[in-house]
Amino acid sequence: MQQRKDPVDAIIDQWARVRPDLDTRAMEVFGRVFRLARAMGDRMEKAYEPYGISRGEFDVLAALRRAGEPHTLSPRQLSATLMLTTGGMTGRLDKLERAGLLRRSPDPHDRRALQVTLTEEGLRVIDEAVGAGLAEQRDALDTLNAEQAGQLADLLRELLGSTAK
Repeated sequence: MQQRKDPVDAIIDQWARVRPDLDTRAMEVFGRVFRLARAMGDRMEKAYEPYGISRGEFDVLAALRRAGEPHTLSPRQLSATLMLTTGGMTGRLDKLERAGLLRRSPDPHDRRALQVTLTEEGLRVIDEAVGAGLAEQRDALDTLNAEQAGQLADLLRELLGSTAK
């Protein structure tokens, strides 16, 4: 089967001409991973747009949804889950609260702390948005058969695990 050339191939070919001594295998992989992440990020933004949320806001709502009933986490738990600073989290929470998708309230177990809870509208939005996002991802993955998709997931898991040093 003849592989189609992509922009990363052009970059690799250029390096081969000017620096044939370089092993560019890693560049071939990560160049494609970075381009794929950017392209899918753009597609996900478009998928979430009808729901009035960005990818970052989707992440907050999704973390609350995945927490299960009563869909409540502390701002600190959200920050840790999403690898965000508390300042970055505050901006997202402010916007989502103004939109009526979540509410902040005092933690009944710790007077110094807050808890963040999905509203009914927030639950509706995240349930619809996750379906729209998964449809975009499935559409992109349809290029591969089930076995290839499973192999790719396994390889990426292995690679990701090796980067956590």
